[in-house]
Amino acid sequence: MSLQKFLKHQGYDLIDGPLRSHKPLQLWLKRPFNEAELYYEHLSHAFSSSDNLNMVQAEALDVNTSKKDEYSFNIGISVLENILETLGMGDLEVSAKLKKGKKVTISYNNAITKEYPIGELIEYFSNADFNHSNRRLLKNANRNNIIILTGVMFAKNLEVVIETSFNLDADLVASFNEIAKAELGFSMESETSLKMVASTNGYFPIAIKGSKIDYDRGVFSNLKQITDNRDFF
Repeated sequence: MSLQKFLKHQGYDLIDGPLRSHKPLQLWLKRPFNEAELYYEHLSHAFSSSDNLNMVQAEALDVNTSKKDEYSFNIGISVLENILETLGMGDLEVSAKLKKGKKVTISYNNAITKEYPIGELIEYFSNADFNHSNRRLLKNANRNNIIILTGVMFAKNLEVVIETSFNLDADLVASFNEIAKAELGFSMESETSLKMVASTNGYFPIAIKGSKIDYDRGVFSNLKQITDNRDFF
């Protein structure tokens, strides 16, 4: 099973873009035909409730290098460069040095999840009020435009295999390692395959779990999970 399909079964949506500042309890705005955008950095900036929320952190043992996503070459390089930009390694310019190839495989290791139980969140919203009068927030709530991140998956390690359509040479690999930071290493897996392993000091977001906040004429109705079947992020 691919990593993306596995995560969907867990209710998670793999993050595609270079923006990776996702945190649990962020509120995102998703209007029809528009991309999702950060709305409130934290739930408490918009809502208040007498109910407490407790975060649960766990190791994501099933997310490892055995579950991989395989991409066509140019698509994979584009995905990789988005990730490298997030990690502060955008100056590698992989696409400038590797112009032709067959495929790119991406996987992660040493992953954890940080989640808030959905039952606690439903109870929270059932007793919640806006922090102050806010007609725009009410409009977006009634139109079900608001997504709350109920969980985020983080990883420490990134592993990439780039299968080219030409024979690699030691000078090319050395040029990548010369530019790369200490936590990033390149090696030849075969004559035509370049392997990249990144081991960061901290965790970075790789996937999110989110639900739409369902309001009906100003009254909270429910939370509807959307990241198990939609690609908003």
